[in-house]
Amino acid sequence: MPFIEVKILEGVLPEHKVPELMAALTEAVVRVGGEGFRPMTRCVVQEVRSGWWAAAGKPLSTEGALQSLQAAQPASPPGPA
Repeated sequence: MPFIEVKILEGVLPEHKVPELMAALTEAVVRVGGEGFRPMTRCVVQEVRSGWWAAAGKPLSTEGALQSLQAAQPASPPGPA
């Protein structure tokens, strides 16, 4: 039985997007393993408190993660002049 565990910094993924993430992860398992995997696939999303997760020994914050995500977004095309 597939069990998918996702850990993410608190406040990085909007709460209304969590079901969409779970559905997409389940679809990925079904795409690889077949439809029989759908009823057996379990998924849990756990938020980790800001500052309680580290990379290279440095704590990560929700604010820092959101800034990184924003910086990675493509620039919007300019509006009509």
